[in-house]
Amino acid sequence: MEERTETPIGKHAMYLALFGPEEADSSFLQNLTRSGCRFCTGKVGAMEMHKIVAAIETAAKKHGVIQSGIYRETHSLYHAIMEGLHGVTRGQLQLGSVLRTVGLNFAVVRGQPYPRDNEGEWIAVALYGTIGAPVKGLEHEVLGLGINHI
Repeated sequence: MEERTETPIGKHAMYLALFGPEEADSSFLQNLTRSGCRFCTGKVGAMEMHKIVAAIETAAKKHGVIQSGIYRETHSLYHAIMEGLHGVTRGQLQLGSVLRTVGLNFAVVRGQPYPRDNEGEWIAVALYGTIGAPVKGLEHEVLGLGINHI
């Protein structure tokens, strides 16, 4: 049995969230696809956490990163999203109720980060953008990353 090299799905997700597929190096995208990873990117702005979760989950299903009928895949994605949001919100999972809003680029990467097949697939969610009071110009940059096994 041939072993793969390690695939740092979290690093790949952060790269995609920072640069998006438009700005990403084409060889990076080719290598990501060749390594067997599935991925998607998108943008979301909201004062409500459920809108962020819904946007990321919808994109992941639409682009075939997860299967909508398989609960464990949706569940894994949810936990990766929540972990990433902990980084964005500095551990306080509140936005609108404390007058904060976010504008985020996101990336979801699914793959096998470990060389051995029996380690299975994992999913990474990276979030990059701004958080702040709902007044233009009063926000600052944030970056969050969540990784969970499927």
